[in-house]
Amino acid sequence: MRRPTSKRSRMIALQVDVLEAQGRRLAMAKCIKAGIGIRAIGLDLADVWSDWVGLDERGDRVECERVKTTESELRKVFGAMAPTTIALEVGTHSRWVSRVLGSLGHTVVVANARKVALIHRNKRKNNRIDAEFLARLVRADKALLFPIQHRDERSQADLSVLRARDLLVRARTKLINHVRGASKAFGTRLAKCSAPAFVSRCSHQVPATLLTALNPILKQLAEMTAAIKGFDREISAMVKRHPEATTLMQITGVGELTALAYVLTVEDPARIIRSRSAGAYFGLVPGSDDSGEKHEQQRITKEGDRFCRRLLVSAAQYILGPHVKVDSDLRRHGLAIASRGGKNAKKRAVVAVARKLAVVMHRLWVTSEVYVPLFNASRQSIAA
Repeated sequence: MRRPTSKRSRMIALQVDVLEAQGRRLAMAKCIKAGIGIRAIGLDLADVWSDWVGLDERGDRVECERVKTTESELRKVFGAMAPTTIALEVGTHSRWVSRVLGSLGHTVVVANARKVALIHRNKRKNNRIDAEFLARLVRADKALLFPIQHRDERSQADLSVLRARDLLVRARTKLINHVRGASKAFGTRLAKCSAPAFVSRCSHQVPATLLTALNPILKQLAEMTAAIKGFDREISAMVKRHPEATTLMQITGVGELTALAYVLTVEDPARIIRSRSAGAYFGLVPGSDDSGEKHEQQRITKEGDRFCRRLLVSAAQYILGPHVKVDSDLRRHGLAIASRGGKNAKKRAVVAVARKLAVVMHRLWVTSEVYVPLFNASRQSIAA
């Protein structure tokens, strides 16, 4: 169509175009508000503002908007839409956001950030592009996102108690090491003792010239020890609420903390299809990078929950330690690997025992059987 040549005609045509564009945007906004035509939504979460992108049946981008990362705003925006599929990455806000969106009737898919290389390795990375990638992946096949399932609110709160205690224990260790190091620099070697008894045992041995610098730290250490004891009482009460943790504590080296962390981390034993896969669930199996005739030995994947994996490794170190009086298949398995010698033989033995320990704990949880320390050895003797 030929454009008008006069100035007045051009102004009128421009106004008409603006009104038509506004009408299209208004119609699109009504469709967005009702959720008409939106098949998949990608939501990239951030602390203050989150970006979301909606796609229609053909994969065309319907809308790209921003929303405040608050419960009220999320309910206002997504509550007005028809139920659809929403994809978001796992992160700090993904737990409560997935619960909010799920309560509005939407199907929420939480993507495993480690598995979605298309997003975290993108050279042009921003919130809008990440949200669009999430929407396209969940529209094609949600299995491409390797979806994860968050724990319920109660289990997450209980697990936070365990992690808070762990943080205090590590902080207390750092402060004790600082006091010992500062005293040693002044020619005083503090007596050996346990961490809970450090203040009462060693506070009077601190050099007088360091009292001004170390007295506040000693006071903090005393308060930390009292707080850790309070956490220990709370953990003992938690074990009574989770009787399956008592079943796992039959294994020598598995205490309340390790058993409870295992139960709260897995939450549902059906998440692990086979007990033999429990080691992979906690990242205790070697990675693989095979291509053609190339087969290189890899380190363990270290996927899954880092806190529970560290507790499993600590339990394995205790099982292989010199103070254990109860013989078991786990101990024999680790000692056999350590006896082979070679570089890092003891480390490989500890990881192997931790992996097998995760398997045995899952099997006990599923079957609720009585733990037999030398189960394999007794079967072999009967067969012989």
